[in-house]
Amino acid sequence: MKVRLGIALLCSLLVVSSLGAGEKEKGSFDSKGVKIHYTIEGKGEPVLLIHGFAATTQFQWELPGILRALAKDHRVIAMDVRGHGKSDKPTDPKKYGPEMAEDAVRLLDHLKIKKAHVVGYSMGALITGKLMAMHPDRLLSATLGGAGVIPAGTKLPPFVDELAESLEKGKGIGPLLIALTPPGKPKPSEFLLRQTNLMFGGERGKVLGAVVRSWKDLAVPKEKLKANKVPALAIVGTSDPLKQSVDLIKDDLANLEIITVEGGDHMSTFASPKFVESLRKFLEEHAQKRPVGASG
Repeated sequence: MKVRLGIALLCSLLVVSSLGAGEKEKGSFDSKGVKIHYTIEGKGEPVLLIHGFAATTQFQWELPGILRALAKDHRVIAMDVRGHGKSDKPTDPKKYGPEMAEDAVRLLDHLKIKKAHVVGYSMGALITGKLMAMHPDRLLSATLGGAGVIPAGTKLPPFVDELAESLEKGKGIGPLLIALTPPGKPKPSEFLLRQTNLMFGGERGKVLGAVVRSWKDLAVPKEKLKANKVPALAIVGTSDPLKQSVDLIKDDLANLEIITVEGGDHMSTFASPKFVESLRKFLEEHAQKRPVGASG
C-alpha cells in the first residue's frame, strides 16, 4: 500500500504548477550552452540541493518542506538538473553524466560561492558522489539521500538498460517503478503503470532516456572513495531497494556516516521528518568554522 501511495504521490506532485511559500529568488544561467534554472531561499552558509531522476526542485525539495526547513538558517540553492524542470533538455547522452556535476560547480561559480554543502537524492546522490571525486575542494559536506555512489567497475542493475529502452520507445518509466518496489510488496498495477507512463512519452521520454544512458559515466574510482576527506552522510530507508547501493560503499567511502529511516522506501524517505532532522544536525556539525570577528 505504501508503494502505491508513493507512486500516486509522484504522479500528482509532478503536475502541480506552483506553490507560493516563502520569498524565493529564481534565476537561470548558461552552463556551457545549457540553461540551468535555480531557486534560492534563506541566508547563511550555502547548501546546494540536487534532486533525483524525473523529479524537480519543486517536487523533491519544496513540497515536502525540506527547502523551507533548511532556509531557516542556510542560504539554500536548489537547481533543476539539466533534462528536468525548467532547465534545458538535450537529447544527447554525452550532454549528461559528468556534465550534471559540472553544472553544480558552474552554478556555484555563477553565484560566487567558493564552497557549499551539497545534498543529493537518488540520481542527485550519484551526482553528489561524482562531485566529491572531481571537485572535493568545493564541498563543505556531502549528503547522499536514497542512493550511494557508483564505484567504478560496478555493473549497473538490469533495470537501468530496460528503463532507458522503455523511455526511448515512448513506453514510460515502468521498469523504474517496478525496481523501486520494496521486496515483498505488491508491484504497481497495470493501470497505475499506464497512467504514470503517459507522463513520460514523446520528447520527454527521449530526454530522460539520454539521462539514464549517462548514469554509467557518474562512476567514481574506488581509490577516490577511499581517499575522500569530505564529511559524508547517507540517509536511506530500510525498505528502499537502492539501500544496497549504500551498503556497497560503506566500507570504501571514507568519512561516511549512515542513517536509516525505518520502513522508509524510495518515495517516502525524503519526506520523512527523520530525513530533514538528520540533515540539519549533520549540516550543523559540519558548519564551516570562522575565526572570531570574521565576516562574510
